[in-house]
Amino acid sequence: MDEEAKRKKRMKWTIGIIAFVIFQVVQALFFVLVIMKFKSPKFRVSEFDIQTLNVGTQASPLFDMSFAAPIRVKNTNWGPFKYDATTVDFTYGGVQVGQAAIPKSKANFKSTKKIDVNVTLSSNTLPSTSNLGSELSSGIITLNSQ
Repeated sequence: MDEEAKRKKRMKWTIGIIAFVIFQVVQALFFVLVIMKFKSPKFRVSEFDIQTLNVGTQASPLFDMSFAAPIRVKNTNWGPFKYDATTVDFTYGGVQVGQAAIPKSKANFKSTKKIDVNVTLSSNTLPSTSNLGSELSSGIITLNSQ
């Protein structure tokens, strides 16, 4: 009778330990798949003030400008995000007019890394068929960054 009681007690312990392990595995999977889900950080160029600006006329449209671009890397993950050195291309009408170098760095968890880079843009590479003349006369130049 004593052996039967010991066997039942060992069986209860084994079932308890197996149930605990299964619970821990389910809890870890939930944590990894739902809470720790990796999201790509968001890179943004914030508003900036132009330091120098030289523009042409509507007849011979051109621009040269320089500014300090505030780049923001927003990391929404629960862990740090390391990124290599890269560049931000500034385009006008699909044509690259300037580039900014971003140094290798790290954005801490749930934070925004702020980087200020100096940028010089020039319209020398634009084709003569662009709408630059009309935009210069209106006072607004549409730039894109990537």
